[in-house]
Amino acid sequence: MKHSKQKSAILGLMVFLAQPLFMAASAHAEASGEAVYNGTCVMCHKSGVMGAPKYGDANDWKARLAQGKETLYQHAINGFKGKKGSMPAKGGKPALSDAEVKSAVDYMLSGAM
Repeated sequence: MKHSKQKSAILGLMVFLAQPLFMAASAHAEASGEAVYNGTCVMCHKSGVMGAPKYGDANDWKARLAQGKETLYQHAINGFKGKKGSMPAKGGKPALSDAEVKSAVDYMLSGAM
């Protein structure tokens, strides 16, 4: 009986100590728009590679913004190929959530206004 109580106590302690690890592994913290931009988008949107509208350049964003934010979101999430250039889906990082991509678009738009 004594071993059984010890085993139960040890098992209970292991479960208690492991909870934060399981919670961290299952929870994906959403990155801010600025963080996504700096980690992914900056590669093209800083210099205009592949026709990407440059961060902070209102003229580059004007015609795109006229299409509406929802269109920009969809192009950024799903990818887009247009006359002026192309946009890989999620900037080539499929692990980004749709919300993170939208947040990055919002961040870039705020820099162009």
